[in-house]
Amino acid sequence: MTENEFKTEAKRIRQLMINTARQYLSDFDEAEDIVQDILLKLWQMRDELRFPLNSFASVLVRNHCVDILRRRPVTISVSDVFYDEPSVEDERLEHILSIMNTLPTMQQTILRLRHMEGMEMQQIAELIGSNEVAVRKALSRARKAIKAQYLNRK
Repeated sequence: MTENEFKTEAKRIRQLMINTARQYLSDFDEAEDIVQDILLKLWQMRDELRFPLNSFASVLVRNHCVDILRRRPVTISVSDVFYDEPSVEDERLEHILSIMNTLPTMQQTILRLRHMEGMEMQQIAELIGSNEVAVRKALSRARKAIKAQYLNRK
């Protein structure tokens, strides 16, 4: 694909790419940045590209947006978790938290960092001075212990 062909094709599919990015992300500026990143990638591989680019570009945009969303920390509003009226979900949450408090300190820490702070395994491993495999094992054991105790008390 020549330089002029690429420019023409990029102009033609730019709005489609922005619309795709906006479906995943609410911030228009972030969607624009993603489109610019994808256009740069496409520019770098323009010699290997074939017409039409819209399908390939849409897949690249979607995958880039999903990667960004996965890297974002998971946050839960306290108001979303605790309501004015006690509900079944509140009771379950309290039950799980009470079980969690009976676990060894390291397992509690790993569970909190992973599920409440939304940290990645590698980040947790670095923080506690361990390796990623050990963190995964500890997390798995903690989850199994919570599940077993939850099902036994139920």
